[in-house]
Amino acid sequence: MSAHFRKWQPYGAATLVGSLPHHDRQKAIDLVFEEIGEIPSWPQLSSYTSEQMMVQYNEGLPGLERKNDRILFAVSDPGFEQELLAFYEEYLPVSNGELSLDESRFRFGEDTGRTFFAFLERLKRQEPTAAAVKGQITGPFTLLATLKDENGQLALYDPRLRDVVVKALALNAQWQVELLSQFSLPTIIFIDEPALAGFGSSAFISVSAEDISTMLDEVAGHIHRAGGLAGTHVCANTDWSLFFGRSLDVINFDAYTYFDRFALYRQDLVSFIERGGIVAWGIVPTMDPENIKKENADSLVSRWRQQVEQLVGDDLSLETIFRQSIITPSCGCGTLTEPLAERVVHLTRQVSEQLRQKTGI
Repeated sequence: MSAHFRKWQPYGAATLVGSLPHHDRQKAIDLVFEEIGEIPSWPQLSSYTSEQMMVQYNEGLPGLERKNDRILFAVSDPGFEQELLAFYEEYLPVSNGELSLDESRFRFGEDTGRTFFAFLERLKRQEPTAAAVKGQITGPFTLLATLKDENGQLALYDPRLRDVVVKALALNAQWQVELLSQFSLPTIIFIDEPALAGFGSSAFISVSAEDISTMLDEVAGHIHRAGGLAGTHVCANTDWSLFFGRSLDVINFDAYTYFDRFALYRQDLVSFIERGGIVAWGIVPTMDPENIKKENADSLVSRWRQQVEQLVGDDLSLETIFRQSIITPSCGCGTLTEPLAERVVHLTRQVSEQLRQKTGI
């Protein structure tokens, strides 16, 4: 757990997973602050290529090239080893505090960070009503399980590429915390790992739980170094034991669809909460437009209460769970239409408000 904000309790506050479909940056940022002002989250606008999940965090990686509309590591190019050396020559002084992150390759550039920087400017002008602030990165496993070299091999299976991707993501996360923490609020960074839904399958048979844990711990360590809270988000079922015993402060899961699978880890959950861990309940659906249209705040509050009652026991009270809960959508909204995304955001706020009223904590 992060020592600085170890005892922070969100009491069912609402936040977002990350992406929105909007093209108008100001409209997206206004939506966040109007609806999710307690824990505002900078929106990744997937309508811009530079802010898409598998693109935004590629900046600064050595040997990465675009060939025939594909982004890949050109590890066979004569200049790759030199680029790799240059990466570490920059990484070491940054990691040691001898060079500012804000002057390094590990920050967002002008295009990749346009919405992030606009969000920061809005925070500076905003009345100080937020209780926390949130950012996000693409998780190392997800990025490594997507990027390939020119021979078609996943970057996940090249030790050199695995190391640089993890280190680049870790320092970007640290940089975000450093900038967001200027507002003297708990700062949460979600490590978004949708690809971990495939962990344990034949596609990743040679990847161990220890491999995943090592990557997550390195990223979380840099978040903690800057005083932030490290969270993870998986929008499908996975092996949740990967997270409960780690150095994570927040676990975000799709409670709308996968609660029954998550509940199988109840004893791990109890221990996690006892250590001060926070559960971010993705109770507002995002995957199926029909579910978004049919649900309302009342039905989702009822769903959440029914789920929590299955977890309550002598060793875990409803009050404790709620004190250490955040309410979120089940996943990002970047693939939805703007009206549907806005409905998801509005429902998320309503569920949070109604839970507070009905729980009375």
